[in-house]
Amino acid sequence: MAANQPSPDEAARNQITPSPPSAVGTTDPLPLRRRLSSSSPVTMIPQSQSSSLQRLHHVEKRIVRVLELAGAVMEELGNSQGPRTDAVGAHCREFMLAMKDIQTTLREEIKSACEYRPFEKCDYSARIANEICCKKLEYVIEKLDTVHQNLEQSNDDV
Repeated sequence: MAANQPSPDEAARNQITPSPPSAVGTTDPLPLRRRLSSSSPVTMIPQSQSSSLQRLHHVEKRIVRVLELAGAVMEELGNSQGPRTDAVGAHCREFMLAMKDIQTTLREEIKSACEYRPFEKCDYSARIANEICCKKLEYVIEKLDTVHQNLEQSNDDV
């Protein structure tokens, strides 16, 4: 198999299936979304990731809305009576605002994901402090044993 060509499994996963003729013109992306979300496993997500995932989910909804707007403009331009300028203008304005919102949110999410956080989940200092405490306790126990032995020897001598 050539290095540039995907494996049969990857090709099957990446294959795009066309919509049936009855679905052309509908704006409901739910069946595709159900297929995508039903295959993903349910996992526990940390709170910081949860809010990030919520923002990305909102971006996904905005992208769907942008596509709906583009479709509405195309329908309006294909209208046999001619496009209504006010409707096309309103759709285009909403489209541009949504695109700006999507771009801003994605930029923030990418910036947040790329931030350098070297010690975010590092427990090195806690482990070192624990090791030091253990060594101190071993030393104290050793000294107490020595004191105990000295007391026993002094009692035996008396």
